[in-house]
Amino acid sequence: MIQTKHALFFDIDGTLVSFKTHEIPASTILALTQAKANGHRVFIATGRPPIIITNLGAIEHLIDGYVTTNGALCYIGEEIVSCQAIPSKSARLLVDDAKEKGYSLIVVGEQDLAVIDSKGDVDRIFRQQLAVENLVSLKHVEEVLQQRILQMTPFFDEAYERELMSRIPDCTSGRWHPEFTDITAHHADKGEGLLAMAAHEGLDVSHTLAFGDGGNDTSMIRTAGIGIAMGNAIDSLKTEADYVTTTVDDNGIRNALKHFELI
Repeated sequence: MIQTKHALFFDIDGTLVSFKTHEIPASTILALTQAKANGHRVFIATGRPPIIITNLGAIEHLIDGYVTTNGALCYIGEEIVSCQAIPSKSARLLVDDAKEKGYSLIVVGEQDLAVIDSKGDVDRIFRQQLAVENLVSLKHVEEVLQQRILQMTPFFDEAYERELMSRIPDCTSGRWHPEFTDITAHHADKGEGLLAMAAHEGLDVSHTLAFGDGGNDTSMIRTAGIGIAMGNAIDSLKTEADYVTTTVDDNGIRNALKHFELI
């Protein structure tokens, strides 16, 4: 049977959720509701770990599956589709380096989070600027390091990122903010997450659309049948995209779905 419906993969911050209002625009909610009614499937593809995916309540009933922690953990309901952990040696190196150099670090384990935040960068950006919830009652970093580590988010610039990544070649980095980056296992990125979900669900990759705005969306934009950059996306992502829509605050999701005649 020829697949005529599509699978839609959406980044959260800056794509589904406005950086200005911290909410999903009404036009996006309506567009996704129409897309689902037309038989298309909706997937999330985010750098956020599950515990801090707290801003999708308006569309949660429409979501078919999740690619989280930049592809390190993918799941549908209670079923794990794929899980790729950072090698323990590299996780330890990064924690020790953060303590030595004094930069902030978020450590994401399978069950818990730990935060090293001596400079207050996590609080300033995640809690105040991005309105991230659930960064409370965190575990001690040594306790979380006993779990499989899915993602680590250090707060340093691109120059130091290049130096640090040369010491952990079994990892990859996906930057979507000038002050921090998300580090995952080498083969864990949103593009690989999309492929894992497609294989699990029998989806034709040529019938996938991916929407994003940041550097960590690049692999997904390249991998999808159609890669769509938001109008507020970084320039390098727009260059990679097959189509550039309007901004998240200017009906970007709705306009793209209309353009491709999915709604």
